Amino acid sequence: MVARGRRRRGPVWNARQVKALRDHLGLTQEEMAAELGTRQQTISEWETGRYQPRGTSARLLTLIAERGDFPYGPEGEGSTVSDQAQDRDRA
Repeated sequence: MVARGRRRRGPVWNARQVKALRDHLGLTQEEMAAELGTRQQTISEWETGRYQPRGTSARLLTLIAERGDFPYGPEGEGSTVSDQAQDRDRA
């Protein structure tokens, strides 16, 4: 159970993972930006590490990754985002 007033933290997205997700989905930066309702420049900034997705953007990336069965985990653990969500729900 989550303490009142505290939000569950989802996966943290770094530049390598954002690019890998986009490549996994076969999207251009422009197409991914359209899917997320953001600018192509924002996707570029995430992929170069200038900025990191936060808040709603990070949650949307996680949802897209879950639906696409994208393998996500710290340094190639091989788990998928949906596996991590199930583990988090069990905790």
